[in-house]
Amino acid sequence: MTTVSNHSFAQIRQALLDREEVALVDVREEALFAESHPLFAANIPLSKLELEVYARIPRRDTQVTVYDNGEGLAERAAARLVALGYTQVSLLEGGLDGWRRAGGELFIDVNVPSKAFGELVESERHTPSLAAEEVQALLDSQADVVVLDARRFDEYQTMSIPTGISVPGAELVLRARELAPDPATRIIVNCAGRTRSIIGTQSLINSGIANPVSALRNGTIGWTLAGQKLAHGQARRFAPTREEHRQIAARDARRVADKARVGRATLADLQRWQQEPKRTTYLFDVRTPEEFEAGHLPGARSTPGGQLVQETDHVASVRGARLVLADDDGVRANMSASWLAQLGWEVYVLDDLQAANFSEQGAWVAPVPAPLQAELISPHTLAEWLPHGDTAVLDFTPSVNYVKRHIPGAFWVLRAQLANALAKVPPAERYVLTCGTSQLARLAVAEVEAITGKPVFLLQGGTLNWIAEKLPLEEGETHLASPRIDRYRRPYEGTDSPKEAMQAYLDWEFGLVDQLARDGTHGFYVI
Repeated sequence: MTTVSNHSFAQIRQALLDREEVALVDVREEALFAESHPLFAANIPLSKLELEVYARIPRRDTQVTVYDNGEGLAERAAARLVALGYTQVSLLEGGLDGWRRAGGELFIDVNVPSKAFGELVESERHTPSLAAEEVQALLDSQADVVVLDARRFDEYQTMSIPTGISVPGAELVLRARELAPDPATRIIVNCAGRTRSIIGTQSLINSGIANPVSALRNGTIGWTLAGQKLAHGQARRFAPTREEHRQIAARDARRVADKARVGRATLADLQRWQQEPKRTTYLFDVRTPEEFEAGHLPGARSTPGGQLVQETDHVASVRGARLVLADDDGVRANMSASWLAQLGWEVYVLDDLQAANFSEQGAWVAPVPAPLQAELISPHTLAEWLPHGDTAVLDFTPSVNYVKRHIPGAFWVLRAQLANALAKVPPAERYVLTCGTSQLARLAVAEVEAITGKPVFLLQGGTLNWIAEKLPLEEGETHLASPRIDRYRRPYEGTDSPKEAMQAYLDWEFGLVDQLARDGTHGFYVI
């Protein structure tokens, strides 16, 4: 039987310094994680642990250390991990407070390693940038300038710089020559804040593109703080790249990757590594999701390169693991790998891929435990039950989805806080559980039965099935049985963040280089 031990701050710090594999997991909800956590902690909330952990920590004998901030979640998470087959599970000695008392540096916000690294890049390479007012003046004067937005397409659609074109980070070096064929055209790279603008701009500079390139200083936040208007609902995307431009970009990207000491690998190397019992190897396809779905390597996960560099901890939650990147153009994998290598990862690019190797089709599907038994009911059966007033619906979807639309009268519930939530739900004769697809809700069936002692049913196909049947919906925070702490509201997303929060976010980013120095475990370098 697997026993759960304790791991100290000193042990984890030494393992990080020695480049050993470290999975330090914060099992609180994201909003609490964002308030305070160690640099290389990965956030896998207890609420959805089973649905994420197999992909994020694929090797079952990885040394996994879990912690909370005294809420009692870590012990439950450790027991759940053991039940899922993990054999080296520890609790962080003293939890988050123990880390702090031992002298460990604590960071706020999310994706901190990448954001801190971006600040380090700018401080060492003096990445050129233009203030929002300067960019507005260029646009107003109809100067020869092109604005490239390095964020995900959905973020770009929410708000963008006028005239901006969506070119997510890893696509920049591949697509820039197509979008600015005249080397005199000024290229401006923006994101919402700072990191992706800096990394995108520096990617183009590192690749040797002839055009003058600048970051939009402080991104859409800087634009908003300057009192300038953003565009909304835009849909300008990059065009296909001509072969001559792809070849130039591939040569440039490989040179940059070699300078960053990126490794080279074959499919035979990958297969050998995947059999190693004591190392974790991740296989990431860094092309667009559409390209991935059309055909990818068996076993690969879709992680568009710009987001992989920005959110590495979301997918590669074992620090010290081996990363293997794949593309079909020789540009995106090399550029993404160049940054990951500087971020301290052991990273390789697959060099011998042929079209026939991209043989698997469809979206990536997360590996999850075998589904638990549950009694299913159809949306129409639930619709017949609801008017009688003896059925409570519990919705486990992300709170942002719940607020957007949910079954009328449904209570929003956090699974990790189930007992507290049920105390706020009027007693019922039966309970029906749902979420988007009912995959997460299924995990809570036995837990709700144990707490209530009443029959518990699972909505077949979840709320999406209810919607497909054109049944009534409700919106807003109508019945919150748990606090909305499942997601940290980033000050740089959406269009309604207070200006004070935006400025405070920028001030925090400026201080990250000093925090990195105090922490001392990062292993970053800048080429």
